[in-house]
Amino acid sequence: MKNGDFGIITTTLDNAMEWGRSNSLWPLTFGLACCAIEMMAMQGADYDVARFGSEIFRNSPRQSDLMIVAGTVTKKMAPRVKRLYDEMPFPKYVIAMGVCVIQGGPYVKGYSVVLGVDRVVPVDVYVPGCPPTPEALIYGIMTLQKRIRGESDR
Repeated sequence: MKNGDFGIITTTLDNAMEWGRSNSLWPLTFGLACCAIEMMAMQGADYDVARFGSEIFRNSPRQSDLMIVAGTVTKKMAPRVKRLYDEMPFPKYVIAMGVCVIQGGPYVKGYSVVLGVDRVVPVDVYVPGCPPTPEALIYGIMTLQKRIRGESDR
């Protein structure tokens, strides 16, 4: 910069809050089945999810604002998923990770499987796959960040 040449950024308080929220998502440490292995792999050094502000997985729902439902949700587990969601502070977000959690997957004809976690909690982003790759989950987090900031998904 030259002498007296200053960069000025102007924004609204709402835009600054949305930017802060989108870049500091704290996921809940919560895995139900094989998709949780891929969620754990996302935290490894190969993928460096810290650059998206989501590296701090919290053990308490009261300290989390993102629930990544990774794995098959059974009818016995559904009330517990709902309870964890209810204990999260506002604003809270949900990513459904894997075909089992989205629609039942290979267990779709099973009597004990919930046919979509969206019947239990509201879902913001769906990440399909069996199991979805860590890259797909990172893309889901980036999509959620865009939605929080109010940007277009495309």
